[in-house]
Amino acid sequence: MKILLIIGGGIAAYKASELIRLFRKAGHQVTPVLTAGGAHFVTPMTLAALAESPVYTSLWDLKDESEMGHIQLSRAADVVLVCPATADLIAKMAAGIADDLATTLLLATDKPVVIAPAMNVRMWLHPATQRNIAQLKADGITVIDPDDGAMACGEFGPGRLPEPIDVMAATLAILPGTGRWQPAGLTEGPLQAEPPLHQAALGPPALTGEDLTGHHILVTAGPTHEPIDPVRVIANRSSGKQGFAIAAAAAAVGARVTLIAGPVSLPTPGGVARIDVETADQMAAAVEAALPADVAILVAAVADWKVTPSPVKLKKGDGAPALTFSPNPDILATLAASPDRPRLLIGFAAETNDLVANATEKRIRKDADWIIANDVSRDVMGGSHNQVHLITADGDDPWEVATKEAVAARLIARIIQTLHAKTPLT
Repeated sequence: MKILLIIGGGIAAYKASELIRLFRKAGHQVTPVLTAGGAHFVTPMTLAALAESPVYTSLWDLKDESEMGHIQLSRAADVVLVCPATADLIAKMAAGIADDLATTLLLATDKPVVIAPAMNVRMWLHPATQRNIAQLKADGITVIDPDDGAMACGEFGPGRLPEPIDVMAATLAILPGTGRWQPAGLTEGPLQAEPPLHQAALGPPALTGEDLTGHHILVTAGPTHEPIDPVRVIANRSSGKQGFAIAAAAAAVGARVTLIAGPVSLPTPGGVARIDVETADQMAAAVEAALPADVAILVAAVADWKVTPSPVKLKKGDGAPALTFSPNPDILATLAASPDRPRLLIGFAAETNDLVANATEKRIRKDADWIIANDVSRDVMGGSHNQVHLITADGDDPWEVATKEAVAARLIARIIQTLHAKTPLT
């Protein structure tokens, strides 16, 4: 694929170098166009070396414009990507202004355009910016929503540029043919494009072959909170993002999805029936009530232990409390032994050491069909990416680092393949 990359002016412009490297490593051509603002943050020499291509900066280059260079550049690409797209550049695009090379290319192109906004949170939330974004979407431009997080200005909120691999994925996902993300082709290489973080903005993943229509998928997600007293709990750092992404991916391909969620503040994915619980006992009861299911994917990080909670708040002045622990129900093992055991039972294993060995032992001990293992010693909990190993009776299948949405889609694709290879339920 040929990508025309327009680099706007903003601190996030430094990520353009990594983005070019990823595109090139995945076998795509990149032609950089550097705005005057972008040149304050990254140099043409750096971009040219990484892209192995000339870097275009001016509308008034005599040689290029004598050959109508801006028209040729705008038409030669398969897709035009603006990254980062500043508030100023977005406003000019929405108004149809063409006062430099970048905006002239954008007005002259007849190819798909993708923008990755990056700016201060207040600029992003300003009514003028939101009005301009709405106009661009109405014009058919694909907008990659910015991430939430800390910014260079010291503020926190939406406006951060997504990671380069997510920008690449969103760009490749809009075109058919080579480079488009499809679950059926996820073994093609370590840097194959994955679905973007904001998959909902681009539509459901494109699946080939069968889907999950008529199948009931049960998913657990998030942590459990085990009360110590009315205000304190035993908890863990699970964000619920991976489980919610799996529920969304299953619903996108026609499944009837029941999502049993621990205490998280994530929005419910479209087409998903959500049941909120707090404790492991409540989650176990909700799982049992949701049966039968064709597939159970137990992603939740369920607390292993609970205590008998104090009816009143424990006071610091009374000294350290003596807590007596008792085991929580083992939902995965219980489901494995149930007469309503799903056709495909999948557990998750969060490990800090001996990942594959521990996950393999867990699969056998709990009689699960599959275990998805991930190394949480690398600050995965709460993050946007994951690297997992699929542990089955056939051994270990390591997957590359990807967004949690990409991991979810790959897992759902594998489930589809497995279910349709088996004899249907009678």
